[in-house]
Amino acid sequence: MIWRDLIKLVKFRLTFLVVFSASISFLIGSQVNGAIHWVSWAKLIVGGFLITGAANGFNEIIEKDLDRLMTRTADRPLPAGRMTNGQALVLSLLMGIGGTYLLGSLNLLTGFLSVFAIILYAFVYTPLKQKSPISVFVGAIPGALPPLIGYVAAHPTIDQVALILFGIQFIWQFVHFWAIAWVLDDDYKLAGFRLLPTGRRDLTSAIITVIFAVVLVPVSLLPTFYGYGGYYVGGVSLVFSLIFLYQAIALMRTLEIKSARQLMFGSFLYLPVVQLMFLFDFIVKK
Repeated sequence: MIWRDLIKLVKFRLTFLVVFSASISFLIGSQVNGAIHWVSWAKLIVGGFLITGAANGFNEIIEKDLDRLMTRTADRPLPAGRMTNGQALVLSLLMGIGGTYLLGSLNLLTGFLSVFAIILYAFVYTPLKQKSPISVFVGAIPGALPPLIGYVAAHPTIDQVALILFGIQFIWQFVHFWAIAWVLDDDYKLAGFRLLPTGRRDLTSAIITVIFAVVLVPVSLLPTFYGYGGYYVGGVSLVFSLIFLYQAIALMRTLEIKSARQLMFGSFLYLPVVQLMFLFDFIVKK
């Protein structure tokens, strides 16, 4: 039971996806350096897991009363009363300190970006969720930092490759998150969260989602455009971006939860495929 509650506190599935994104970017950064330091990769994975778990823990402490109102989150350890705020705070602080130490030991830039991600996610994005849809834009910044953190952990410079990795995940997040917000809008409204662009499941929200899906098409081709990848990543990114765009257009046409759910599942597939192809093509091209 304790382990189950800890898994829920750190939002294990979300944390796993974050660490996966960072680890792939670390391997890309290692290709730039010419060698993979596996001990540093292990530090990144453990430190990234702890940092992300800490951010999620702080988020759940702040939103405990709101989580109690939503069906999706009512069984989390804090709103369900199986864990106290004090216990969650101690665990989150320990994870935050441990994660910062591990990532900071790789280089100072990695440590700084990790602390910045925690602060922006837990203490800026979280309170904004009830106030304005602009919270999605704010949340997209820490949400896109994992690949940047992973890259600079291996290659401590924010160069063009780092910005491309950040940019792809940054734009992707809008479509991804609005798809989730569309599916869960009824539940989110119980807590007063305003996450869709207009705050409603309407045509304008769907059109804005499509616009970002359109922007993602050229952004996903930046690795090929700037010569860091070849035809493999370019072709796969183009195909998956167009499929993603098609799903967004389907949502605009139907305005149905079913279409939003398909777009949501498409987003789960899109990002790891594109990142893995970027790594594969980077290795082959080199």
